[in-house]
Amino acid sequence: MPDRVETTDVAIAGCGPGGAVLGYLLARSGVDVALIERAATFEREYRGFGWNPGVIRLFDEMGVLDDVLDLAHETVTDGTFSLYGTDVSVLDFDVLDTEYPYALMMEQPSLLEYLVDRADAYTTFTFHPSTTVTDLRVEGNGTIQGIEAHDRKADADVRFDTRVVVGADGRYSTVRSSTGIDPGFFESPIDLVWFKLPSGAIDARTEGRIDRNGILLYFGLGDGELQVGYPILDGEWTSIRAGGFSAFSNRIAAIDSELASAMYRHLDGFRDTTLLDIAPGTAETWSRDGMALVGDAAHTASPIGAQGNPLAIEDAVVIHDVLATALRDSTGVVPEETLAEFETRRRPTVERVISLQRRGAQNLAFWITYGQYVPELLVRGSASIFSWLVPQLPPIRKSIESFALGDRSISVTQSHFIE
Repeated sequence: MPDRVETTDVAIAGCGPGGAVLGYLLARSGVDVALIERAATFEREYRGFGWNPGVIRLFDEMGVLDDVLDLAHETVTDGTFSLYGTDVSVLDFDVLDTEYPYALMMEQPSLLEYLVDRADAYTTFTFHPSTTVTDLRVEGNGTIQGIEAHDRKADADVRFDTRVVVGADGRYSTVRSSTGIDPGFFESPIDLVWFKLPSGAIDARTEGRIDRNGILLYFGLGDGELQVGYPILDGEWTSIRAGGFSAFSNRIAAIDSELASAMYRHLDGFRDTTLLDIAPGTAETWSRDGMALVGDAAHTASPIGAQGNPLAIEDAVVIHDVLATALRDSTGVVPEETLAEFETRRRPTVERVISLQRRGAQNLAFWITYGQYVPELLVRGSASIFSWLVPQLPPIRKSIESFALGDRSISVTQSHFIE
């Protein structure tokens, strides 16, 4: 028997961007919602830092954009790479068809804390940190009626009785695994190594560097830190670590000589690096009777194009509309046939984005493997042509706009709001 029983219309497992946004939207719509988060605080490592113009539009429709812009961030108005020492612009946000011609680079903790605080202003919202989801409550016919969890702070087992459970608990979703749904992971030809430096440690005026010796990515986070990413071939990290941190730094120095000395000054060896499993995936189904999956729990994005956060927030906006309507117009557990509307609306866009990401990963793997054999003069001579041609090619331009603007058919259904 549980030590405590909570009754709520919606229980959201996971307070990432999708879960936090959904919790806020449902609370603002007068829905009883419990947001359950296993971590005790928001001060932990997150994978995603990019918020594209499509997300910024949705923030504005939610009525939170002005406050979000007050949080520590960096504004990106163009995408520039150093290609063999020549700066090449691959995206000018001013040419996009949007009222928000910029992206934000921002750490997640302050944003998530802000969204929870906004949701907490509504009496129908409760937040449960330090609470680990252990299993789902499932009837004999397979209908999901709630969540079994453990409140670590109170050392108490808690049962959440619900009309619908939303799994927003990421790549390794407990909600998804409890239902036996296959995550549908694809193999990735590359992995990604991340580390952070103080923002003034190096001169990083571009978003990345492509050189015959490899690729580096740079992202300012607006809070005094610079995130650096180093793509490597899948499975290569074990041999890199075996070679020692000095050899690893030399690999980085071959691409950016300034970066290696900054690594020695500010990193405590491999302990300050993180290897990300970036294999994307699309789960076989996103719903059961009484349960729906959103964000990485439903479809795991890779870091390519910074799509994880936008996809999760778009999911939250769409399922907010589905749930607010269903909970208002019916009683009892929300059936799979109703929740399937969310998947019908979202899956085509998600599959298109993940397909583009997989293609991008293959291109990166090709360059990591063969870039050293491409004559430098050829690359330098092609830089100006590349800078002009890339935005003009319809398939490439369409892909760039898709990544930057997201699904423009999605809007926040403000008619559900109670104020």
